[in-house]
Amino acid sequence: MSNLLKHPMFAARRAFSMIEMLIALMISSLLLTACLVALDSSFKSYQSTTDSASTHVISRLVMHRMLGMIRQGEEFGPYPLGVLTPTRVDSDYVEFVSLQDEDTGVRQVTKLAKTADTAHPGTFMLSYQRQDFTNGTMTGQFDYPLVRNLKDAKFTLEYDIGPRLMRATIDLTIQPESGASNAAHIAGGMSGEVLRLIASTSPRRLDE
Repeated sequence: MSNLLKHPMFAARRAFSMIEMLIALMISSLLLTACLVALDSSFKSYQSTTDSASTHVISRLVMHRMLGMIRQGEEFGPYPLGVLTPTRVDSDYVEFVSLQDEDTGVRQVTKLAKTADTAHPGTFMLSYQRQDFTNGTMTGQFDYPLVRNLKDAKFTLEYDIGPRLMRATIDLTIQPESGASNAAHIAGGMSGEVLRLIASTSPRRLDE
């Protein structure tokens, strides 16, 4: 029997069996790799879509709120260099008096600005800054981030003679903040499309 197992035909059969097993393992590994790639792409796509939708909603709400504050504001800055002719000023911030109560002496100065995001070096954020005064004395100071992962923010202020602000335009460029941007994660290596929002408004207190 042992001599029969040593026959060249059986040796060839064992060799073919080993080759068949290696081929089967290779095919199985290719199929598993393809499944993993498809799963990875699904995670990335879902994460990117979710983050983009969230950024769209938040950014539009922030834009709507900023336009409302500008419509109700007065004494806008930065001021133009010339006040005798209509002037256009491009800036990375806009500031204005958001509350003025002559009876109590309360005054609030609000500033919307593009600032460096210290929590994420190399990126910017849109910040809301406010200073509260009572009879000329500062009583409070606040600084809150409105939108992170900001690529650019530009405020265009169109002044009439005076200077009197006639129109303010806000131009925001935002990269959706996504957990999918980390290529080391299974849902990484993908980010949403850049969002750009542009809107204009005019103050309601032009005659004050």
